[in-house]
Amino acid sequence: MSTTRWRTVAIARRKPSFQHGLLVIDKPAGLTSHDVVDQVRRRLGERRVGHSGTLDPDATGVLLVGVGTVTRILRFLTDLPKTYTGEVVLGTETNTLDASGEVTATHDMAGVTLEDARGAVAAHLVGEILQVPPMVSALKVGGRRLHELAREGVEVERAPRPVTIYRFDVDDGPEPGVFTITVQCSSGTYVRTLAADLGHLLGGGAHLRNLRRTVIGSFGEADAAPVDTAALLAPAEALRDYGRAVVDEVGADHVRHGRLLPAFPGAGPWAVVDGDGALLAVYEAHRDGAKPAVVLQGS
Repeated sequence: MSTTRWRTVAIARRKPSFQHGLLVIDKPAGLTSHDVVDQVRRRLGERRVGHSGTLDPDATGVLLVGVGTVTRILRFLTDLPKTYTGEVVLGTETNTLDASGEVTATHDMAGVTLEDARGAVAAHLVGEILQVPPMVSALKVGGRRLHELAREGVEVERAPRPVTIYRFDVDDGPEPGVFTITVQCSSGTYVRTLAADLGHLLGGGAHLRNLRRTVIGSFGEADAAPVDTAALLAPAEALRDYGRAVVDEVGADHVRHGRLLPAFPGAGPWAVVDGDGALLAVYEAHRDGAKPAVVLQGS
């Protein structure tokens, strides 16, 4: 590559973002979440693009993608509760806990009923529970992602982590030995682990298939669209699940300088906007009022 060409590419990569907002993507099967991010970069010509929570390649559904300054507030979207649908296939365990993996064990579970499954869920898999992350997850242990270690044939000890299952509905599936499920849960929950745990509770094993994320916070399937047609929502809309505080010109100047503000109504965090509705910052509760967590529009 010539020097002139290299300089042109380098400058293009350093250029500041000129588009800021949130895309609600309906991710198709066969793409990683990072693949979707790359597609958004190409579509918008922006480098600062990120997502708020990984969906497995085989999974489909709602994926929140931030552009420009919204990449700085994605952690608040990651914390939102999520809803999934899927199918639990009884009698077969896999090394990935889902249909993409290799079969590791089989069980005769022909006698398991829907009532059995609902009873096991009600007794053990709703409310606050401890869950061991699967080896195929993106969680990092010792600086390495678990799925990277799993591809190398390495299995490491994983400490159980607390998650909350707000809702776990089980219904008859499309064929014998398969249940359809709807799970509403806290961030950090692995639905494939729930499926595997349900199989064990029922005296055998199971794996998950056809996982779809239908809701993140208040962002649902009706809001989602393919990458090519998804609308870029305003930055303030990205935080619509949180409290909103409107400040006047003096308050906006304080926000831009990262100053503490008097407490806002509610528990926080709060999206702080100016009179035109433009997002200035995200503030969190502080003993002396409210403090800035992220300031998006500085002085």
